[in-house]
Amino acid sequence: MEEKFDLVARGTTEIITEVELRELLKKERPTAYCGYEPSGKIHFGHALTVQKLVDLQAAGARVIVLLADLHAYLNDKGTLEEIRRVAEYNRHCFIALGLDPKRTEFLLGSDFQLKPEFSLDVLRMAVDTTLLRARRSMAEIARHLKDPDVAQVLYPLMQAVDMAHLDVDVAVGGIDQRKVHMVAREKLPALGYRKPVCVHIPLLHGLDGAAKMSSSKGNFIAIDDGPATIEEKVKKAFCPPKIVKDNPIIEYAEHVVLPALSRLRVSREVKHGGPLEIEGAAELRKLYAAGKLHPTDLKAAVGAALAQVLEPVRRYFEEHP
Repeated sequence: MEEKFDLVARGTTEIITEVELRELLKKERPTAYCGYEPSGKIHFGHALTVQKLVDLQAAGARVIVLLADLHAYLNDKGTLEEIRRVAEYNRHCFIALGLDPKRTEFLLGSDFQLKPEFSLDVLRMAVDTTLLRARRSMAEIARHLKDPDVAQVLYPLMQAVDMAHLDVDVAVGGIDQRKVHMVAREKLPALGYRKPVCVHIPLLHGLDGAAKMSSSKGNFIAIDDGPATIEEKVKKAFCPPKIVKDNPIIEYAEHVVLPALSRLRVSREVKHGGPLEIEGAAELRKLYAAGKLHPTDLKAAVGAALAQVLEPVRRYFEEHP
């Protein structure tokens, strides 16, 4: 049981709560879920949550991936037809990243969110939720709008009710989902549903150093980018010398490369210190902060390693054109 917990807990920012998660993992097949708006390219920011779903699968959980077409529509991401085409591409991306298609249930939001009982639960939650609380739970961009659409205020309530109607035990998401997850934990019991355990994953900074990797900002590495594209993007990325905090290249090494490959290989000439094999995040941070690893060398190593991590994804898409 402890091995299962360690597998699910690794690489997380927080778990609410660890005690509840330990109890859940005693169940034969707890249900874990993560929701994704079908919009834009799938990138490494998405890949972290997908990897956590893979970990949960390995720990015995049933996994649901919600391709939230109606949420994307409410968020003005295109027509429903366009959004559903992107959702199918996203499904293939998640399988390419390691989810077992035979043990993963892929659902569109419109498969269940248009049912009367779902709408009734959203209204029941709306009665018990202040406008301020709903706004605080909105997506980061919409949260700061002076005059948001009514649809954007409904969005977090729908997200919370998703967890009830999918019978979710564990909700996985980036740490930016914390507020809406707390709404679900607080409000769902009052509607007669159990509160989900919440597993939060760190957010990756964008290539430009912005607070979040995002397809809408163009500051991302897509999982179907080729090796040359990846290495060129990393070469141009924000990576200040000796600065570890909020350095995207350090983050990509720590949260993507080291968990996947167990080490980061740095090739450099003897006159620049010779080759390095870095086996842990603490070692990487120490070397970089001390100036013993130059940004150019770090970028070259991380770019090559990220391309290696994505090799199975490229093979998948070659086999499924």
